Amino acid sequence: MPILEMAVSLVKSLYWEVFPPMSTCRVYCTPVFHDGLLYVLGGCSETGLPLDTAEVLDIESQTWTQLPPLPTARAGASAVALGGQVMVMGGMDGQQSPLSSVEVYNPDEGKWERKANLGQPSMGITSLEKGGRQGKLPVTAFEAFDLEMKSWTHYPCIPSRRAFACCAATERGFFSLGGLQQPGPHNFYSRPHFVSTVEEYDPEQGIWIKPTRTSRMRVKRADFVAGCLGGRVIVAGGLGNQPSPLSSVESYNPVKRSWEYAAPMPSPRCSCSPLQTPNMLFLIGGVAQGPSNAVEALCLRETVTV
Repeated sequence: MPILEMAVSLVKSLYWEVFPPMSTCRVYCTPVFHDGLLYVLGGCSETGLPLDTAEVLDIESQTWTQLPPLPTARAGASAVALGGQVMVMGGMDGQQSPLSSVEVYNPDEGKWERKANLGQPSMGITSLEKGGRQGKLPVTAFEAFDLEMKSWTHYPCIPSRRAFACCAATERGFFSLGGLQQPGPHNFYSRPHFVSTVEEYDPEQGIWIKPTRTSRMRVKRADFVAGCLGGRVIVAGGLGNQPSPLSSVESYNPVKRSWEYAAPMPSPRCSCSPLQTPNMLFLIGGVAQGPSNAVEALCLRETVTV
């Protein structure tokens, strides 16, 4: 297979920045980044109930400001910044049922406003500025939505079936990473186990590339954060074959098809809420011994690429 010419930053150009902690410990919260401000909305508390708390971090001054509470307490919601406002939608309520409510925060007025509901109650959804699992079983479907044509395209299914896996995309392709592999329907004695699987989809060839020995992650993990910085795929934290959350961070070079360790997480966690910007990968909240209030970002320092 021909190697595409692309710039990949040195792994030494990745470093951690630790921000002041949130006022509320939370997991399954919803972050939004807009104009230098990091909004954190809702989530679950230590009791497992959804939160209505909302706060915003000024990245430059590194100060938090409490916002008016969400009209609807929710966890696992989706949010997006639109025209200087923050819209939050869906999620889970106190009865663990999906929500259909949509609410918008206007920073100029300092208040929330209810909007028309979603067409159906939804949780664990993703929203875009322009535009998992099925039940309790992991699925392998791989689809993309064309925003101009307003139509879905079906691609070859992800080769292996895994729960709590993560996905990331670079200019080169799409990656399905790690997770918890469950035994087949006829394997009654096997137990779910963590895997270091890396499956890469090449959009030019339209195929899933056969994995190599070096393309596997060095650490088996699930429920972690994945992203892309400087042309590299990043995986951080999660759960593995040890009693506490992982601190290890790995960086994948798509040209060399190999992994390197990067600086470890300052606060080992799983179930973090990720937020990606061009030069930062935020890990927000999550679980350490219990829900966490940590906010940390793996950052890309401008440097020579190879």
